[in-house]
Amino acid sequence: MYELLKQEGRAKRGIFHTVHGDIQTPVFMNVGTCGAIKGAVSTDDLKGIKTQVELSNTYHLHVRPGDFLIKKMGGLHRFIAWDKPILTDSGGFQVFSLAGLRKIKEEGVYFHSHVDGRKIFMGPEQSMQIQSNLASTIAMAFDECPSSRADRTYVQNSVDRTTRWLKRCQDEMKRLNRLEDTINKNQLLFAINQGAVFDDIRIEHAKRIAEMETDGYALGGLAVGETHEEMYHILDVTVPHLPVNKPTYLMGVGTPENILEGVERGVDFFDCVYPTRNGRHGHVYTNNGKLNLFNRQFEMDERPIEEGCQCPACRTYSRAYIRHLLKAKEMLGMRLCVLHNLYFYNTMMEEIRGALDEGNFAAYKAKKLEGFRCGART
Repeated sequence: MYELLKQEGRAKRGIFHTVHGDIQTPVFMNVGTCGAIKGAVSTDDLKGIKTQVELSNTYHLHVRPGDFLIKKMGGLHRFIAWDKPILTDSGGFQVFSLAGLRKIKEEGVYFHSHVDGRKIFMGPEQSMQIQSNLASTIAMAFDECPSSRADRTYVQNSVDRTTRWLKRCQDEMKRLNRLEDTINKNQLLFAINQGAVFDDIRIEHAKRIAEMETDGYALGGLAVGETHEEMYHILDVTVPHLPVNKPTYLMGVGTPENILEGVERGVDFFDCVYPTRNGRHGHVYTNNGKLNLFNRQFEMDERPIEEGCQCPACRTYSRAYIRHLLKAKEMLGMRLCVLHNLYFYNTMMEEIRGALDEGNFAAYKAKKLEGFRCGART
């Protein structure tokens, strides 16, 4: 499934073969939590901005519109009109983010819906069943994401439970993929490494889940409060204990700088809401840093967001016009900024792959980071 083409240091260049098409890695997955990219971005738009993988949220789709409805509609691919790979997270992150609405037990997690307050139970089996109903390309194992600042005893107990949950996820996915009415009988499973910022817990957990032989391996519980230096250190000590012949996924990360550092440390998959969230607030990425288009200095700026960019915004519109749309609260302004940011991220990943192909990733990374450090030129 995962074809490792070459390495430069620990950085990997590969292809992940799936039933919904090949994924060229390293890759950034565009986040569509509820089955759509925030900012009025359609799946046709995604194809035009070089998107390879769309990521959706198991918990949110279970709550609304419901995974049984999506299964009746033919699965998530048909429901959202997207024929390329989809990764669904497991709902485990909501165990962390909805701390005030849940109770964790060995069998799973008891939630109160953030929408209407109704009681929900989700354990490993339920998460796999929901993701099977969604028929995503890649399903994530159900885990708990402990706070990076949780005490050692709590983190160790949480990680041990996550390992037990992974075995239950594997068993349930095997069962589901054999059922006659399962839409995607080739659904893949990624395990998730946890351990907060404790080196030894992270390393031991990486070794344990590597022995369990899943289709890929994620690092969770990062970018949730620890410093960038702490995150990079965890990658340094943990990734070498995950199989090099399987994809490695750094969940919820991050900035362009984070991605470059992650690739250097052997990460294949990334996702983050930054490009869409920042775009909706008029913050756009360029090779010379980030611009805030709400700033008055762009009021009469006839240039595109970035010279030479071929995104739908830069091909046609000026900074001045986009700023006007944002100030007037016209949705088009938000949409154009989101499209630009996603195009920027997807293009950067394309450049990273090209640099790895040519064996000059280190030089590419240094040049890219220098541009970001210079600050946005106006």
